[in-house]
Amino acid sequence: MEVSLIFKIAAVGIMVSVLCQILKHSGRDEQAFLVSLAGLLMVLFWIVPYIYELFESIQQLFVL
Repeated sequence: MEVSLIFKIAAVGIMVSVLCQILKHSGRDEQAFLVSLAGLLMVLFWIVPYIYELFESIQQLFVL
């Protein structure tokens, strides 16, 4: 796993939390929820290939 991926995830987390706080204080709870959901999906799309690679290596390790 690359270190830059960890920094990207941290940056998305900070941006999402700031945007959610701004939107919640302005009374736009629905948009705050959508922003947090979009951030979560973005991070999941970045992490899924690494999870797939992990399962592949475990499968090759145990020769299943």
